[in-house]
This record gives sequence, structure tokens and C-alpha cells, in this order.
Amino acid sequence: MTANEHEQAEATAGSETATLAGGCFWCLEAVFEQVRGVQQVVSGFSGGQVQNPTYEQVCTGMTGHAESVQLTFDPSTISFADILNIFFSIHDPTTLNRQYPDVGPHYRSAVFYRSIDQKEAAEKAIAELTRDGTWPEAIVTEVTSMEAFYPAEEYHQQYYRRNSALPYCQVIISPKVAKFRKEHLAALEA
Repeated sequence: MTANEHEQAEATAGSETATLAGGCFWCLEAVFEQVRGVQQVVSGFSGGQVQNPTYEQVCTGMTGHAESVQLTFDPSTISFADILNIFFSIHDPTTLNRQYPDVGPHYRSAVFYRSIDQKEAAEKAIAELTRDGTWPEAIVTEVTSMEAFYPAEEYHQQYYRRNSALPYCQVIISPKVAKFRKEHLAALEA
């Protein structure tokens, strides 16, 4: 085992994994990279039928994948329920196959659960948001079993961090990051 592999193994010992889809993966990645207890964020694709799809294939809407982020997190620092709380506050879970201005099934809202506990936590979060009337419309977020996650091409990783001056980042991602920072100050990485 190399030193880098050893460091990575230590960083993820006792960690959990969550996979979420809520529109453009760049938006979710930009927020979750700032969350205390989230050790790694990888942009990619989940929920489809094609193995190792490319971004171009997924964008056709024909592969069945959703743009997703896979989070590795320390459950002693942040719970899966807290991750879901952030997730549901930074995207609109009531729009089917759409997060303005992105449209298509690959932009759907989904929680790809990896355990019964994650499934129950997602269902509970949706029930509470519905009961509290947080969203004026019905929540359409899928809660579905995790089958496979395929990392997106390298240029999609840490996209906002590397391209924050681009118009899409300024108009779409920056407001989501600002909203997260305002509403979830306690969750910010120190």
C-alpha cells in the first residue's frame, strides 16, 4: 500500500457513503465540498442502465442516469439526516426532471440509498417536509436502491472551485452556495 493509499484508507475508516441527485451535479458538489464532516465529493452518474456512461450519453436522457454526487462522510461529525436536510434545502425537490434551467430525466431529484437506515431517513425527511408544508408542491424525489455509481469525467470534478467565474457558475451555482452558507452556517467546514 502506497503512502497515499494508506492516507486515503485512514481518512475513510468508519466513514459512510451517500449518493444524491438534485439537478446539476456541479451545484451539489459546490455545496457539499464545504460541509464539515464530508471527506470527499465525487460528481458522477447513478440510476441508469448503461455501464460507465459518458456525460454526453447521460445528457441525451436515454441512459436512465441522474447527475449525482457521491459523498464520503464521517457520521460522528455529520449525520445522514443532516446531509439530507442540506440536500433538500439547496434544490427544488418538487420539479420532476428539472432544476431550473436544466431539464431532462438526468436532472431529477433522487436519494440512492445504501442501507435500510438511509432509506428510512430519506422517507422520514420527505414526510416531515411534506407535513410541515416546506414546499408548496408535492415532493417528487425518488428514494431508490443504489445500484452503481460512475464517476464523471475529470473536468466535471471540483468544477465550481475551478470555474467559479463562468456565467453558469455565477448565475446558477453561486446563489445556491450563498443560500447554503446563510442557512447552514454551523455545517460549514472550519
